[in-house]
Amino acid sequence: MTIESKKDAGRLTLAVTGRLDTSTAPGLEEALKESYDGVTELVFDLQKLEYISSAGLRVLLSSQKTMNKQGSMKVINAREEIMEIFEITGFTDILNIG
Repeated sequence: MTIESKKDAGRLTLAVTGRLDTSTAPGLEEALKESYDGVTELVFDLQKLEYISSAGLRVLLSSQKTMNKQGSMKVINAREEIMEIFEITGFTDILNIG
């Protein structure tokens, strides 16, 4: 997994590529902890995300809870396979997916 981070004023966009699973989720979690300061809008660009496991879903849920307190979070460009996982797990009701 690779994470491309772009910060512009209060907006942080993270483009996640590859697999977000048990072995890579802690890296994303760590990157997020260091980046939350001053962020009022968090955007996950999942266009190149191939797979997400429950560990990856947990990171998104944790991010959503954090951003509910300090701004907003949006998931964009999720592929069909990732959207299916969001639908099956009920994350389409939790996350702001655009």
